[in-house]
Amino acid sequence: MTQLGDDPIHAIPATRAIRRSRGRWRIFAFLALALAVILGMVRFGPELSAPGDAIARIEIGGTITTDRDRLERLERLAEDDTVRAVIVAINSPGGTTAGGEELYEALRALSLAKPTVAVISELGASAAYMTAIGTDHIFARRLSIVGSIGVLYRHVDAGRLLDTIGIDLDKVASGQLKAEPEFDAPINPEVRQSLAELVEDSFSFFVDLVAERRGLTRARTLALADGRIVTGQMAVETGLIDAVGGEAEARQWLNESHGIDPDLAVFTAWPPPSRTGWLRQWLAQSAADALGLGTGQPIALDGLVSLWHPSP
Repeated sequence: MTQLGDDPIHAIPATRAIRRSRGRWRIFAFLALALAVILGMVRFGPELSAPGDAIARIEIGGTITTDRDRLERLERLAEDDTVRAVIVAINSPGGTTAGGEELYEALRALSLAKPTVAVISELGASAAYMTAIGTDHIFARRLSIVGSIGVLYRHVDAGRLLDTIGIDLDKVASGQLKAEPEFDAPINPEVRQSLAELVEDSFSFFVDLVAERRGLTRARTLALADGRIVTGQMAVETGLIDAVGGEAEARQWLNESHGIDPDLAVFTAWPPPSRTGWLRQWLAQSAADALGLGTGQPIALDGLVSLWHPSP
């Protein structure tokens, strides 16, 4: 009787390789399908809705960047008649200038549809403060960190390190400012001037927003816009926020100013929960750690940012 191992066809190395390859592809296909299902559950998780008339809570934490899903969620809240008001809970050092601008504009649009109030917990600085002034009223704890009105462009010159390890970078560019500044050399005067203009334009935009929303003169706003941070109490005294308090005080303000029942249920409209929340959180934290965006880590965003964080 002929054994399978004695079959000359199966004894051919190429045939065995094809069979092994087919098995690996089956495993790969299964893993890809499983990943697609998991990501689909994350992306298309349960839709959030108010349990009857309620107050929505939007949580803004960590590093702020643009976010299409968050933007769409804010737009849907504006159209939801069961949402009587929105509390924006902020605990963030800021982020990209574009991210702060997007959130500010979205909250201004939302405020046209229903009352909005910001509550800053530990931190509401830079782009996070820009977010706060997009609401109708701002609360912060007495010892919260607020402010840091400003913009920066950070550059690292690693030229000496690259020289030490024997790496030389070169390029051919269409213009002298293309792909500048290079991280293997100091910023030259022409590049520095172009970046200064970039920073100044964004800074002026930020200052004008603060002056308009907080009812301050531009001169007074500029005096507060040197990058300083202040406590919540100091922010009240300088006009950067409205009052010291937390969510309870915010709900009381909604009642006194807009007649909204302070006992209404509050539900978190952002970020959305999902059945795979643990996976989403792990992936997000892993990505943040890899980019240097984790809690207590130096920011590693490439480009123009409006951000405050302590040096490592």
